[in-house]
Amino acid sequence: MFVIGERINGMFTETRKAIEKRDKVAIQRLADRQLRAGANALDVNVGPTKGKPVDNMCWLVETIQEATDAPICIDTPKFDVMQEALKVCKNPAIMNSSKASEADLDRYVPLAVEHKARLIALTIDESGVPKDVDRRVMMGANIVTKAMEHGMPVEDLFIDPVILPVNVAPKQPRAVMEAISQLKLISDPPPGFVIGLSNVSQNCKERRLLTWVYLAMCIGYGLDAAIMDALDEELMRAGISAEVLLEKQLYCDDYVSAYLRNR
Repeated sequence: MFVIGERINGMFTETRKAIEKRDKVAIQRLADRQLRAGANALDVNVGPTKGKPVDNMCWLVETIQEATDAPICIDTPKFDVMQEALKVCKNPAIMNSSKASEADLDRYVPLAVEHKARLIALTIDESGVPKDVDRRVMMGANIVTKAMEHGMPVEDLFIDPVILPVNVAPKQPRAVMEAISQLKLISDPPPGFVIGLSNVSQNCKERRLLTWVYLAMCIGYGLDAAIMDALDEELMRAGISAEVLLEKQLYCDDYVSAYLRNR
């Protein structure tokens, strides 16, 4: 399981204050805590911070790479911010994200190839988030085709089938899992599959429980990665346990610690 730690995001009050105050120590400490907890990469999103998004994002990227060489997932919907952040990013980069429209893919895929970055592409187009499995699969297939047209190795591509909160879209969690399962068959090797995990339980009363269970279920359907809270120890343990039960990790009595040591 490739864990992308979600906490360096201006949506979180503590992170927003650190960005606005240019508090390097706070950001680097948060990066270190997530990596020690088992994150493989760090999602970086300026969120609703004061100041220019380009300046804030570049400062975050430079601050993090002063302290670690871990992959940085540059999370922004703004193409100009993505371009500038990639220029200063010396660590392995993941671009988060492109939509599935042809216009978006024709901008984002060449940029990823130029910077040797991995790319997350969402199954969203001009009509919005798909309501069913078939449309997600069609968009996913188009994403893979477009990536190959631009010379991107499929191994550098993540498809995000876009999970919505279960309390407002109860059919969506199952549709996302089935789309992952079907999309696994469209190419050899297949692209990776990632979700923004916390979205499934947004504003739900049993938020943590729903998140833990859904992660385990998605792994069973072929999920490879998640943008998630690596600081939630029980969530991490649930994901590791799911991989052990699916023979994606070897069992030993101390399998959680063994996984974290060898990730």
